Amino acid sequence: MDPIIAAFELVMTWQVLTTLLMAALFGLLVGAIPGLTATMATALLVPLTFFMDPIPAVGAMVTCAAMAIFAGDIPSALLRMPGTPASAAYSDEAYAMTRKGQAETVLGACVLFSAIGGLFGTAVLIFAAPALAEIALNFSSPEYFWMALLGLTCSAFIGAASPLKGAVSLLIGLFVATIGLNNPAGVPRFTFGSTEMMAGIDFIPAMIGLFAVSEVFRTIAAGAPPWEGVQGKVGNIFRNWGGMVKTYWRQQIRGNVMGTLIGILPGAGADVAAYVSYAVSRRFSRTPEKFGTGHLEGIVESTSANNASLSSAWIPALVFGIPGDTITAIVIGVLYVKGMNPGPTLFLFNPQTIYAVFLIFILANLLMVPLGWVAIKLAKRLLQAPRTVLMPIILAFCIVGAFGSNNTAYGIIVMLVFGVLGFFMEENDIPIAPCILGIVIGPILERNFITTMIKSDGSIVAFFDRPIAAGLGVFLILVWLSVLVGVIRQRRSGQMSEADQT
Repeated sequence: MDPIIAAFELVMTWQVLTTLLMAALFGLLVGAIPGLTATMATALLVPLTFFMDPIPAVGAMVTCAAMAIFAGDIPSALLRMPGTPASAAYSDEAYAMTRKGQAETVLGACVLFSAIGGLFGTAVLIFAAPALAEIALNFSSPEYFWMALLGLTCSAFIGAASPLKGAVSLLIGLFVATIGLNNPAGVPRFTFGSTEMMAGIDFIPAMIGLFAVSEVFRTIAAGAPPWEGVQGKVGNIFRNWGGMVKTYWRQQIRGNVMGTLIGILPGAGADVAAYVSYAVSRRFSRTPEKFGTGHLEGIVESTSANNASLSSAWIPALVFGIPGDTITAIVIGVLYVKGMNPGPTLFLFNPQTIYAVFLIFILANLLMVPLGWVAIKLAKRLLQAPRTVLMPIILAFCIVGAFGSNNTAYGIIVMLVFGVLGFFMEENDIPIAPCILGIVIGPILERNFITTMIKSDGSIVAFFDRPIAAGLGVFLILVWLSVLVGVIRQRRSGQMSEADQT
């Protein structure tokens, strides 16, 4: 009990608590601005941590990231402009509920299940960190290949209403991921002699363009009409919390578990967890036809997953020094600077420090409820401003975010190009989410495929040699077969209905 008491003494000081509060507000602000991701918010805090003690420095990182991941849901629901990539998975669903006058329901669900998901991931971090991190260490290039392919499959074929259009969107994203020198051979691809394109397409300007700028273009094309049924509709977000937990407890648990499992895999992160969980929710739903029309089921599962994965990503980071996502990769550097070298010795010689980190995780997720309520109350005033005023402001934030990704005007050009692309994709009912996931996971897929082929001298059998890889491969093949069977059944039913009409 002495380390636990020491941990409370480390955390429950006015300096640490003030730091957590300020970091939470900063995370809410950055996360709520489309394009300024949780990773960017964490990176911006790094210079400030040099002047902090170890506990407030780590606490600021944890709290900022948790708040930013949640805050991305606010513009996603109110404006269909996800503040973070993790919110993009269910952006259309959340916005559809807002247009139906259910903004307080969807935002209340995001607050509630984000906090529960974060607490679940923290509980797993506390009680099962060593065992789960050991499982993640068994992953090599074949396992990462199958995981990447599973994420792409879920997004394109299971998560999309039309598998064909989902595949088209995915192929666009995979093509974008091949641009530049960032490939195993280091060969320039599709650069057309441009020096800037040799660095590839930065994900942040691309996401801003596909989601936010395309929405601005769509608003301009429509003549900036007034908000459709959402103005003044954000009421009491705490209403019916008990009913939502009672109705969607299965989705909540499944999202928590899925997010935790994906979070402990190095390189996966909250983005993949949200996409996969939304796809799984749609696949196993009793009412899949409601998805895309403003249905809470998939939102509950996805928002639970992305916050659970944020906590569980610290499992390999703390125990073995292997980052679970980009945020923990940044934090590991801060840990080394502060003399808190991650690894088993940290648990042995500095247990009070580990318990202090656990306590900060709990406080961060509890703070999410009151601060999230404040953020939503402030954000709903966006709907009181006319589109002609709001859209230029949003476009200005988008330009700042795109420029800040690499401090060059090239990011703004990428943003505008992808804004036009996103506009034409949605005009033809092609989903954007698979394209985003293709850009993110494409390099991971290619790198692990090439690595496995090199290690095996070109033998495909290597993808099934290891038990975990074989299990993932067989599971993915079964997923493909189920999609194929579903397409065949749809065609047969369509042909039978045409025959009946004739």
